[in-house]
Order: sequence, then structure tokens, then C-alpha cells
Amino acid sequence: MTDPAARRPSLAIAIPCYNEATTVGKVVADFRAACPEAVVYVFDNASTDGTGAVALAAGAVVHRVPFRGKGHVVRAIFRQVDADVTVLVDGDDTYPADRVHELIAPVLAGAADMVVGTRLETYSHRSFRAMHLTGNRVIAMTIGTLFRTELRDVLSGYRAFSRRFRRTTPILSNGFEVETELTVQSIERNLPIVEIPVPYRERPPNSFSKLSTVKDGLRVLLTIFRIYRDFRPLVLFGTAGGVAVAGGILIGFSVLSEFELHHRVIGAARAMLAVGLCISGLTSLTAGVILDSMNRRIREIYMLLADQVLSHD
Repeated sequence: MTDPAARRPSLAIAIPCYNEATTVGKVVADFRAACPEAVVYVFDNASTDGTGAVALAAGAVVHRVPFRGKGHVVRAIFRQVDADVTVLVDGDDTYPADRVHELIAPVLAGAADMVVGTRLETYSHRSFRAMHLTGNRVIAMTIGTLFRTELRDVLSGYRAFSRRFRRTTPILSNGFEVETELTVQSIERNLPIVEIPVPYRERPPNSFSKLSTVKDGLRVLLTIFRIYRDFRPLVLFGTAGGVAVAGGILIGFSVLSEFELHHRVIGAARAMLAVGLCISGLTSLTAGVILDSMNRRIREIYMLLADQVLSHD
């Protein structure tokens, strides 16, 4: 009788693609050769160039995701792929398949729930589009400041996930901001992250990025703010409320000083501003306390549900 504890862990390679017919065949072949024990999936995000057919011919299991956006694809991957370790990699042939076991190893060893292949140590001058490298570093610095962590590359599309991460992490984003959400969710839920440097190649000829520098950059920053608001409401609303109350008090003192001197209110507008700032600040502080209390209860429910989900795996 086979000992269940001796069962080899199951591995999956999940490749989200939108119009990557030029490169997806090679990506599938490379990962099948580098990790023959894994099942290779291609999630075709409503491509119009025959990406799904090329992937199928290369030996991948193809799933079609009708709603456009990488977040929709990652959500489908987390729901439909069942493996002990799931590797997420873009289909543009910019990430090295021969480094996949380095990403898998910390997950198998129980040292990480998410491993990120960081691109910022080995890359060519044409690997990143204009401003993308700077934008990546700004976003990493923003996350590091807000969430008190040190991560080098939060936008990498080359990651490995444990079953626990995949089964218990809700994906709310719809677009390219999903990598940021995965990173911040891991930080907030105390799921260990390990970064592994990997070379980052430039896109092959006739392969084009779908990332919009300005639009997707703003969406990433808004995602950071949204998650910070949801997970740290007391800090966010408390800080804003404290600043407002302090400003109201300072302005109020100047109004009171004038009243003592002239026996009448001279700056009526400033008096109204002071009262308004104090009221709005106290409201913000109160909202922060209430939301923080609700957030704590929600986290308790999340932990209970996560434990039940994992106990059935």
C-alpha cells in the first residue's frame, strides 16, 4: 500500500496569454522540457491570433477565459488548476524556463507560499519599455514604505504558489495590477514571500507588450491605495483625521486670539473652516476605529474559512 506522505507533489505551469501566438509554442515547449513532471496549462484570454491552437499543438492543456484582463485569467487559474505547486509565467518568452525548479524549491520546502522571479538584476537595456523600470521601483518603494517590507520586484510575471496560497487568496483585480495585489495580499496575510533573481529577456521580434504605461501604472497605484485602505483603515483614516483635527485646532486658536483682542469674530470663514476641519477629522477617526474593528472580525472569519478549505484538501 502506498504511503500518502510519500506521494510526489503535483506541479502545474499556468501561462496566461493574450495574442501570444508568436511565442507561446516555444514557451510551452521550454517548460515541458525543463519540468516534464508538470502539467502545462495555457489560459487563452480571448486571443484573436490563434494563440490557443498554437498552445494546443505544442502540448498544453488550453483553457479559454472570455473576459479580457490578466486579473480575470489569474482568477481562473486559481479556480481551475489543482496542484501542490502552481507556477505562473507570462507567455511572451521573456522568462527562463530552466530556472523553474529554483522557484518551486522554496515552496516544496515549506519556506514560502509565494516565490517571485525578480527581474531587476539581469536584464538587457531593451527588456523594459521606457519608464517601466522606474515605475517598478517607485511601486516597490511605495509598497515597502506603506507595508514595511523590502521587495525588489512586485510586478514580475514569473511566480510560484503553494496550494495554501492558491486556495485562500481572493483575486479582486481584473487587469495587470493583479501582481501588485498578489504581493500585498501575501504581506497582509503573513504568507511568506521569497525572491529568486532570474534573467529577464527582451521580447522576441513581432511580439508586443499589452501593458499601458500610464493607465496600468495608475491602476497599480490605485490598487495599492485600495488594499491599504481595506487592510489598514485605522492608520489611513486615523492619520487623515488627526491632521484635520490638528489643522482645525490651529486655525481655531488664531480665531480665538482675534476674538480676545477685538471682542468679535473677524475671520468668520476661518472659524467655519476650523469647525469643519475638527468635525471631519473626528468623523474620519471614528470611521477608522469602526472599520478597524470590522476588519478584525473579517480576518477572524477569513482564517476560519481558510482553515476549513485547507482541511478538505
